[in-house]
Amino acid sequence: MSFAYEHYMSEIEVDACGRRWRLSRAASFDDLWDEMTRGSEDFQEDHIPYWTELWPSSIALCQWLAQNRQAIAGRTCLDLGCGLGLCALAAQSLGARVVGVDIVEEALTFARRNAEANGVDPAPAFLAMDWRRPALAKGAMDFVWGGDIMYERRFVQPVLSLLAHVLKKGGLAWVAEPGREVYQAFLQGLDSGGWRGRRVHVQKVDALYAQTVPVTVAVWEIARRPGA
Repeated sequence: MSFAYEHYMSEIEVDACGRRWRLSRAASFDDLWDEMTRGSEDFQEDHIPYWTELWPSSIALCQWLAQNRQAIAGRTCLDLGCGLGLCALAAQSLGARVVGVDIVEEALTFARRNAEANGVDPAPAFLAMDWRRPALAKGAMDFVWGGDIMYERRFVQPVLSLLAHVLKKGGLAWVAEPGREVYQAFLQGLDSGGWRGRRVHVQKVDALYAQTVPVTVAVWEIARRPGA
């Protein structure tokens, strides 16, 4: 991470995969949250605007993708909860064929804009999709990854079901997470669902906003257990 911002900026710059990326984004999380909830309790929890922030897990995940550029090059890959698109763009620039999905169409608007602004051509295919109803063929993906997608317990089973649906035989998933307590429920779900998970990368990442303590992010590799 090259820059530590004192306050929210609609355009940010980050270093990942050997280059600098300039990313555009919408209003701040707090502003979007206020807009969603103002005057009404009738809002969709699935559309909470986590996507407008760039989380430290995305930076660590980009580093892991760069270390595995030979593995992902030419492979069909899914970026789950792609948000502003950084990991999808980074992997596409490394030679992967990436589909980036997010449930919020506005996030994808910014992801497409960021692909064009950073000269990623061909760009990833960005798709609005609910994880619980995957609009992807069974066994379509060699790799699936997500940065900080496990922040609520209710996401555990949908993510596991999605992995079972989209991963090819022998395919791998990578999940970057900053030590949230809910991730333990995900690890338990792996064990009971015929998966195995192992920590393959740990990185201290400076947060996007200036603070004294970096965020420690772990990347977990997930694969089916033999015979599962």
